[in-house]
Amino acid sequence: MTTVRIPLLALALLFSVQGFAATAAQTAQQEKMKTCNADATAKTLKGDERKAFMSKCLSAGGDVKATTAQQEKMKTCNADATKKALKGDERKAYMSTCLKK
Repeated sequence: MTTVRIPLLALALLFSVQGFAATAAQTAQQEKMKTCNADATAKTLKGDERKAFMSKCLSAGGDVKATTAQQEKMKTCNADATKKALKGDERKAYMSTCLKK
């Protein structure tokens, strides 16, 4: 009876590890989607231009440094816009200019 339990336990462990890896990959993809979407919004891209940007951004092969730099720039510009109490179109214009620097 013990010989049956060991393979079943090993099989259960294998499936749980595979499930964890799949979940981690999904989470990474979701984060990438959020980042690309935020970048496209910050650049006020619309229509085909936005689709092209999203496609390129999502297919980018692990350009973590560029993404991190863009995220830091986004945080800095957002904080500056908040300090200046910018709202609406004025904030969008400021963010666009700030992110292009």
